[in-house]
Amino acid sequence: MALTDSDVQKQIKQMMGFIEQEANEKVEEIDAKAEEEFNIEKGRLVQQQRLKIMEFYERKEKQVELQKKIQSSNLLNQARLKVLQAQQQHIQNLLAESRTRLGKSSSDRANYTRVVCDLIIQALFQIMEPNVTIRCREVDLELVQSVLPEAIAKYTEAMHKPCHITIATENFLPADTCGGVELCAFHGRIRVNNTLENRLEMIAGQMLPEMRTKLFNANPNRKFFD
Repeated sequence: MALTDSDVQKQIKQMMGFIEQEANEKVEEIDAKAEEEFNIEKGRLVQQQRLKIMEFYERKEKQVELQKKIQSSNLLNQARLKVLQAQQQHIQNLLAESRTRLGKSSSDRANYTRVVCDLIIQALFQIMEPNVTIRCREVDLELVQSVLPEAIAKYTEAMHKPCHITIATENFLPADTCGGVELCAFHGRIRVNNTLENRLEMIAGQMLPEMRTKLFNANPNRKFFD
């Protein structure tokens, strides 16, 4: 039985409706898949950028922490340096005061005479030469002349050999020297400095660790004391 035009039109409409429905479903499927892929990609990009931002701020935080540690260390070192400088200045002040008091020791003539004699004898045993030149302060010239016989006698008795000492009357020790003597031989090639300043420096060097401990208490970080 032949189809009428209305039947054909109806079937065409049904086919077009079916095709359109399939197309719409396909579009929805594509949109849904595109939306899913977009959300996945967006989530990946967001996570990636978030990790980058976290890493950036972690680095910044570490840099700030490192800078704080460096600054704290620098401040601590500066504070320690100031303390050490203050301690050293205090020691220098003590040594300066000791030198001032030492300069007044020659006012006690009896005691100073004994000291000069002992310093000469000690220097003779160090230099151990038959011909020696001695330097002293001009103000101590008579004192040195008075003790030379005793010093030479004691040295000769101990060493069993004579010793000739010449006083350098044209080359005295500086007037501001605290006192003591300086002996030399072989035209000044051998020299023994036994001035009171030199003895003070030697004693101060030997007692410096003990002085620091008594003045500033023991330093737990100090390993060497020379």
